Amino acid sequence: MAGKPKKKLEIVYLVCSETGERNYTIRKKTGTEKLSLKKYCPRLRRHTLHNEKKK
Repeated sequence: MAGKPKKKLEIVYLVCSETGERNYTIRKKTGTEKLSLKKYCPRLRRHTLHNEKKK
């Protein structure tokens, strides 16, 4: 019973662009574009831009 091959996922961090802290971890498919999201930074207590960084 050979099914579909599983797609590889990688674990990446979302790093705050202002403080440099790794606040979030996500699993995403390999070979996709880098993420850049506005997320909440607990140190600054506001939403800032978070960029993807590999583990």
